[in-house]
Amino acid sequence: MDIRARLKNYFANTAGVRDSWRAKNSYYHSLITEFFRSRVPPDGELAEVGCSTGNLLAALPCCSRAGIDFCAPALEIARRKYPGIEFIEDDIEALKTERRFDCVICTDTLSSVGDVWRAARNLRRLCRPEATLVLTHTNYLWEPLLRLGETFGLKARQPLQHWLTLNDIGNLMELSGFSVRERGSFALVPVKIPLLSALANKLLARLPVLRHLCLVEYIVARPSPEPQFNDDAVVSVIVPTRDEAGHIKPLLGRLPRMGRQTEVVFVDGDSSDGTYELLEEALKTPPDGFSYSLIKQGGRLGKADAMRKGFAAATGDYFLILDSDLSVAPEDLPKFYLAMAEGRADFVNGSRLNYPLQDQAMRYLNNIANHAFGYIFSWLLERQLRDTLCGTKTLSRENYRRISEGRAYFGDFDPFGDFDLLFGAARLGLNIREMPVRYRSRAYGDTKISRFSHGWLLLKMCVVAARKLKFSSKPAK
Repeated sequence: MDIRARLKNYFANTAGVRDSWRAKNSYYHSLITEFFRSRVPPDGELAEVGCSTGNLLAALPCCSRAGIDFCAPALEIARRKYPGIEFIEDDIEALKTERRFDCVICTDTLSSVGDVWRAARNLRRLCRPEATLVLTHTNYLWEPLLRLGETFGLKARQPLQHWLTLNDIGNLMELSGFSVRERGSFALVPVKIPLLSALANKLLARLPVLRHLCLVEYIVARPSPEPQFNDDAVVSVIVPTRDEAGHIKPLLGRLPRMGRQTEVVFVDGDSSDGTYELLEEALKTPPDGFSYSLIKQGGRLGKADAMRKGFAAATGDYFLILDSDLSVAPEDLPKFYLAMAEGRADFVNGSRLNYPLQDQAMRYLNNIANHAFGYIFSWLLERQLRDTLCGTKTLSRENYRRISEGRAYFGDFDPFGDFDLLFGAARLGLNIREMPVRYRSRAYGDTKISRFSHGWLLLKMCVVAARKLKFSSKPAK
């Protein structure tokens, strides 16, 4: 059963007890209601996405209200309780509603969807040009306490939780056609404790350090102008391979067409399992809208070298990188392309750390290292980056040329090419955005990553970058 089907089953089965859980946590919900009353204008048309049984929507003083949810049993309850409010059965990931609203609100909706990017883009479709989007999200720092609350029956269990940071959500909004106007947090103490709750939530929650510990984070955004989208580009997909014979057939079958033409450049690093021979045969008859090329890397020279040889051979307007192990789905590539073609970003970096990881997809030490490098990069580049080692990235042909011309500045010893591209993009002042992707375990072959030797090289590159960016008296040129 896929993720969306599991979600629909869960919410359908628990619709009858949603109100009882709400009553058990009435103080928390009163804080949510108070917040939205302060942000939602009383005039105009209001829509709540993920309205469940309609309680929040009914508590907001708006002249026209509509609730949208994919859970039919919850909407039946909502219609019985609030006959004066319109409730629409629809799925934010496969939106059919064509109406537009003056204000759209969500409470924790993005934490329980299969594809946060698709859901965010569809939120944009619900908004009129001057509309306001107000959404709340649970602070990821509260995950251990909330899991404990579920264990002891103090909180309803959630089938799926994306622990997005406030920066993640802001990045997602910008990628999806919104301009973030306000962000913040509230509910430092979400349970009723006489005197303490009022003091904490009205005073302490506003202090510089404590505000980051609040349970609820929020963003207020407005739609950005519609982009001038030109789908006439040639899109080059660079696919480094080495001993990936078991992935070639499904990869070719799943690659989506993008732009006017999709050029796929395979660079094989001296495979010993027949990958090159399999590609030679499979690439003879490309489908309509595709062109294929196959390059021998000339030895097992590493992914960074394979990428550069692929870039040199590519002829497209945009360069996309896809790992051949299918750990990131080829079906995700159009998200990267659209972000570039719509002018939402100059460089799109995949982020595997937003969704729950599939079992065995990332080893424990690798996961820790990825988070650590994310913090190091955020400090070095003074911009939020969560996942620096995701192999899926996108940039324009012109910006790659500019990055490659300045490669010597940081040194040429990155084994994967990820740091090389990110440092170069940041040095050029490019608008870097992260795209959430699901990370899956490989179905064939072994990982090419050596945790300790490669990790040492990457750490060495961070030290070099720190000297250049943070401790050098000479400005970066």
